Amino acid sequence: MKIKFQYILIISLAATMQLSAQKKDENIGTEVVNVVKAYTPTISDAFKVKETPGLEDEDNTKREPIQYSIFSFPVASTFSPSKGKAANVDKTEQERLFKNYATLGVGSYANVLGELYVTENIGDTDFIAGNIKHLSSFSDIKESELPSKFLNSSIGLTYGSKKEKYAWTGDLGYQIQKYFWYGLPDDFGTTLSTENRASVIDRIDQGQTYNNFNLGGRISFKESIFNGLNVKYNRFWDAYGSAENRFVVSPTLGFEMFRKDIKTTITLDHVGGSFKKDYSDTFKIKYGYTNIGIHPSFGMRKDDWSFDIGAAVVLGMDNENSKNKVFFYPKANASLKVVGDLMIFFLGIDGELQQNSYREFTNENPFLSPTLFIAPTDKQFDVFAGLKGKLANSVSYTVRGSVIKEKNKALFVANDYDDSVLVQEMYQYGNSFGLKYDTLRTFRLFGELKADFSKNVAVGVNGIFNTYSQENLPEAYNLPQFQFGANVDANITAKWYAGANLFFVGDRKDFQSNSNVDATKTVKSYFDANAHVGYKYNQRFTAFLRLNNIGNQAYEKWLNYPVQSFQVLLGANYKFDF
Repeated sequence: MKIKFQYILIISLAATMQLSAQKKDENIGTEVVNVVKAYTPTISDAFKVKETPGLEDEDNTKREPIQYSIFSFPVASTFSPSKGKAANVDKTEQERLFKNYATLGVGSYANVLGELYVTENIGDTDFIAGNIKHLSSFSDIKESELPSKFLNSSIGLTYGSKKEKYAWTGDLGYQIQKYFWYGLPDDFGTTLSTENRASVIDRIDQGQTYNNFNLGGRISFKESIFNGLNVKYNRFWDAYGSAENRFVVSPTLGFEMFRKDIKTTITLDHVGGSFKKDYSDTFKIKYGYTNIGIHPSFGMRKDDWSFDIGAAVVLGMDNENSKNKVFFYPKANASLKVVGDLMIFFLGIDGELQQNSYREFTNENPFLSPTLFIAPTDKQFDVFAGLKGKLANSVSYTVRGSVIKEKNKALFVANDYDDSVLVQEMYQYGNSFGLKYDTLRTFRLFGELKADFSKNVAVGVNGIFNTYSQENLPEAYNLPQFQFGANVDANITAKWYAGANLFFVGDRKDFQSNSNVDATKTVKSYFDANAHVGYKYNQRFTAFLRLNNIGNQAYEKWLNYPVQSFQVLLGANYKFDF
């Protein structure tokens, strides 16, 4: 049996007191108490004190609301804060724009480049402008036995006015071009003696001179069904008595109805001219064609798609032969944003009665004989489809495929010659080109990539692949199957800039007969690269250096016509205001 410690203590104290009280009366003796087992306390014997004692006073739970107030009164102060100052921001100096400039350059082959452009405001609405351009070479190509100099100069004058409801401009200009027929065939003079061949070479010392006078004007109206009118007249003639007149009038009507664009263009295009003789000196050539066309169109634009649909009806008149014919051309195009601006699909169809002219032919090939048969080209259709968009914010692309059919397509072909005849016209020694017409079908694939990596660097690449099918001629003469081009322009620093461009043109076919011996000629492909660098001394003055045909190849752009090899041109440009 367990004996609690506190009970033993109480009993012992009580016994001691009783013994003390009885001690006087008697002696009760002593006793011995034996504790069998020692006391072992347990946890249940202790009472814990609560950490948070309970409060029984209810008044302690009541909280009195406390209110705060601020006692404010004005205090006089003499402190005056300093005015804030905006932080300085680095600004790029804006380049000043000048109204006028002059350019002058000289280089190898005694090349001279000159340009002058001036403009001046007259009052608040009118202006007058003029320009002079010149490019010439006074040195011959070493690969040629004949003079190969050239000259191309022009002068122009423009007057314009911009009113509140309409604007108009008028143009007046003159251009002169001079070229030599220096492209003799490789086998020229093989049947002649050395003396006779040298005599022929010596007498081919005259070239061809082209002159063009132009007069035109444009007027446009705001808030009017009559949108505007274009008028242009060209008088073109050469040193061999050939002459041509061309007159074009094109008014435009248009308005918007129910958010749809309705537009109509009317065109009157007349060309007429004459050559003193044909290539064989048999008869005089005269030509005259008038095309009158009307082209209505209807267009709509929504968020992701747009389209324009219309047609053109053209009355073509052959004035010399009193023949008239009506041509019909569908004209439509549509586009759809497949993935926003990243990918846009487009397709369409187009066609036209293309008015050909002596002046346009010579601008493309200046080595023509003044004995041409001029006729319009019936471009029956051009069906196309493709994709365009952006690969990134700074990179755009275009891919386009086309199927084209052209009836009476004009092709440049080398003229036949007979080198056994000593005295002929300057262009009858196999050194000029004529025209041959055929129906041509073309499949064309075009691709282009442009990238503006920054405001200082821009790059472009493009390529064209063609396949041709003609009805009568054995080849699509002087038309390349493949063309490639690339360019880059960069602002190196605020003062220096540079750029380069290169292009490749594939093989072309030509045909030429010498003394009734026919031969198909191959004009070899060529690659050309050009570069330029410039230094801006200040806002007005800039010096530049141009390098052309860096590969130093005397390639032939036309059969038997080598171009100038490596060229260097050093020049300067000056901008100014009156």
